[in-house]
Amino acid sequence: MRIVILGGSFGGLSVAYELRRHLSPERAEITLVAKDERFSFVPSFPWVAMGRRTLEQISFPLAAPLASRKVRFLNETVTGIDTDAKVVTTARREHPYDFLVIATGHRSANEAVPGLGPFDGPGHSPMSAPETIELAGAIRSLLSDPGPVVVGAAPGASCIGPVYELAFGLDHLLRQRKLRHQVPISVLTPEPSLGHMGMGGAGKIRQLLEAALEERDIAYRTSIAITKITREAVETEGLPPTPSVCSIVIPPLAGVEAVATSPGLSNPKGFIPVDARYRHQLADGVYAVGVAVALPPADETPVPVNFPKTGHMTEQMAEIAARDIAARIDGREGATAELSARCVLDMGDRGVYMAVDPVRPPRDKIPTVSEGRPWLLAKQAFERAYLATARRGRKVPTTIGW
Repeated sequence: MRIVILGGSFGGLSVAYELRRHLSPERAEITLVAKDERFSFVPSFPWVAMGRRTLEQISFPLAAPLASRKVRFLNETVTGIDTDAKVVTTARREHPYDFLVIATGHRSANEAVPGLGPFDGPGHSPMSAPETIELAGAIRSLLSDPGPVVVGAAPGASCIGPVYELAFGLDHLLRQRKLRHQVPISVLTPEPSLGHMGMGGAGKIRQLLEAALEERDIAYRTSIAITKITREAVETEGLPPTPSVCSIVIPPLAGVEAVATSPGLSNPKGFIPVDARYRHQLADGVYAVGVAVALPPADETPVPVNFPKTGHMTEQMAEIAARDIAARIDGREGATAELSARCVLDMGDRGVYMAVDPVRPPRDKIPTVSEGRPWLLAKQAFERAYLATARRGRKVPTTIGW
């Protein structure tokens, strides 16, 4: 049985490890194809931007841990997927499959906001390793030449958590450097209320974030549509420009090109429609997990905010998909489950733990929201534990999420 996995981040790695737990090398030949040869712990990108981590500290080569699990690793870029012929094409060769798992992540649709660079405009974003390195340089420049900062998300964004982490992290860094009084910080979010995060909020998170931002003299506006970024300001629909010499904006996401351009595979935005077991709704043997999956918004908002897809949620999808593939090989069907979310938000000097089950409201359980320095220490410990375990080819327990 030939199983091909596309993508080497949380989804792809988790599917590979979980499949190998259920299927021996004699029963399944597993190949993971990824354009990046290294795994990066994406939740730590804000720490890299603030100079608290390097990319080397939060990443590792994929080849060795996959080899230890008898998973073939190919550092190649996918150019197309033929679901009728059951073939994946890369820049180097073709890969036939019996089962295909698409965990290709996202393409940042920076073109949605004119000026949102970082490489073709003044705006900054931490949505990839190169962009994060560029942002780290911009923050170093800010420390040398202080000025106003905007941290925000564009209409249609789904990754809102880093907006808060970057704003709090920058506030903390500037206070440590005795520069905070020279840097006004504004948060501009498309969310209808603070802490909505595309999932309708979580318990008392709105009140907690409001208090935390006001305590730190961070201005904020909700239901904001960012329309343009210049070197001096961030422009928004219906409001005067907000001065900014360092603009950090999370873009909306889209599917990667190879998925978006393969016939019959994705929706118009390049995301893949799936059922409760993360099977493609039409293509036989095709699964999708993580950011590549098409999920409808939790609710309608004045400015669009899309459904979140966290690392913790991605691993749940990966487990369901992998177990279903193993079950189908045995002539059965795997179980399904509602997605839950557990994550820790870094607030610079402390952390906030949030747990919602299920992610999409209404919920049977009241969301858990807890604040304190121990949660920041737990987030740091989880990062170290995840990297240490994953690089040894082992599945990582996600007790607190991220």
